[in-house]
Amino acid sequence: MNPSTALARVLVDELVRGGVREAVLSPGSRSAPLAFALHAADAAGSLRLHVRIDERSAGFLALGLAKASGLPVPVVTTSGTAAANLHPAVLEASESGIALVVLTADRPPEMRATGANQAVDQVGLYGRSVRAFHEVGAPDERPGLNTYVRGLTARTLAAARGTLTHDPGPVHLNLAFREPLTPDPAQSAPEWSESLDGRPGGAPWTVVAPSTPPPVVADGWPDRTLVVVGDAPPDWGRQAVRLAEARGWPVLSEPSGNARTGPHALTLGHLLLDRSEHPDLYPDCVLVIGRPTLDRRVAALLADPGVDVVIAAPTPRWADTARSATRVVAAVPDAGDHRPVDRGWLEQWRTADAAAVAAAGVAGTVTGPGVAAALHAGLPPGSLLVVGSSMPARDLRHAAPREGVTVLANRGAAGIDGTVSTAIGAALAWQATGGGPAAALIGDLTFLHDSNGLLLGLDEDRPQLAIVVVNNDGGGIFGLLEQGQPEHAGAFERVFGTPTGADLAALCGASQTPHSRVSTLEDLVAAVSDPRESLQVVEVRVPRPA
Repeated sequence: MNPSTALARVLVDELVRGGVREAVLSPGSRSAPLAFALHAADAAGSLRLHVRIDERSAGFLALGLAKASGLPVPVVTTSGTAAANLHPAVLEASESGIALVVLTADRPPEMRATGANQAVDQVGLYGRSVRAFHEVGAPDERPGLNTYVRGLTARTLAAARGTLTHDPGPVHLNLAFREPLTPDPAQSAPEWSESLDGRPGGAPWTVVAPSTPPPVVADGWPDRTLVVVGDAPPDWGRQAVRLAEARGWPVLSEPSGNARTGPHALTLGHLLLDRSEHPDLYPDCVLVIGRPTLDRRVAALLADPGVDVVIAAPTPRWADTARSATRVVAAVPDAGDHRPVDRGWLEQWRTADAAAVAAAGVAGTVTGPGVAAALHAGLPPGSLLVVGSSMPARDLRHAAPREGVTVLANRGAAGIDGTVSTAIGAALAWQATGGGPAAALIGDLTFLHDSNGLLLGLDEDRPQLAIVVVNNDGGGIFGLLEQGQPEHAGAFERVFGTPTGADLAALCGASQTPHSRVSTLEDLVAAVSDPRESLQVVEVRVPRPA
């Protein structure tokens, strides 16, 4: 076989041996060797291949697959601007610690800096946003290719997982291919100079054993400890709930912290973090798990020099925007000695939280918070909910705590890029391992930003996913910020509100995606729960000021 085909086949085989089960491809010419190798692996049942025509959507599809599965997911592009279109997904993966494996095809060295077609400088294209970068080099027909590619792949997957560093994230292999880029005809293919086989029994070339951080015990901590959970992997949220229930501590979790379950979870506790108004609720200590990003009151609490801030960070990239942490521990703590605790403070919090929920009065209203609460409550147990940045992530804080719904979000860089594709990828991975139905809650601008994510080929898998679009025709979040004040009204609509008047039904029709528009919360829950639909869009129009 020719060198480009040999490299691609060995690389894909070693990715599968290293645990890869999903892969994403955007079509191109220079990446043809990888396309053929992935297609063959898909046909053999070794992995599942997803093809997308838009590289930005492809990157976020891979991100969603990796986020929901916990496994590394490669995404393949051709050379030139195709590779640059992955950069938003790489940034999100870096900030949220997701194992995205970026495989960019490139021109060989002799074609670079010559004006060759679709040739740009791809060496180190993603800068410091990747955990590892390797310029693989153009392959030649000589001994050593097999061990080189397999060893490099094992090293790259370990970096993506953070196996030794406890710092997972995206990695980048830049792969130069010379022509021919397609497999040789079987009858004319020459023998390779060495065996290209991997280890016996399908084992990876190099087994990298993870190291385990020492356990942390929450002994001697104040009774008035508040657990704050930001965006975090679901396992971290579940550990936070167990710790809080053992110690009698209230839990203030963002929706994608996955700790809004059980009797210790607060709904609107962030509204009560004012020492002057609620001195009896103010904590002596805050345990931070994950990355809190949604509320300025939480940020102010963590910046208070009178509060002991302890951060549980299983990775070396702990979140401490105020640089106020007094301690950083390497794991979510265990409950410790389970000594009796004073639960009176917890009861004060629960009473005040219930009063805040009643005062907010969003239950049953067709507003952003009302839609979020109704959707969250109406999903069946075992569901996945992907929530968009901007208003939906904040609206979802009005949802009552409950069991049985896992919430994911792109809160690493907190952009609206690629959210449709992230939701599709997450739903595909979720349901591939037996998970239940999935929903996404996003705004109209977020939906428009990644409407290309609905362009699925006829042979592509479709998840059972309802994309709920809260359509207030513009950027509702800006009305809550300084630029939304009355003195800026003359400029607001054009440069912040940005209404488009887009016809979402017509847009969905272009991709043949089922669309429905509902006007009541009951109809919303019924539409999302319709088992006859796989991938669908459910639109709810709400007034922006509400």
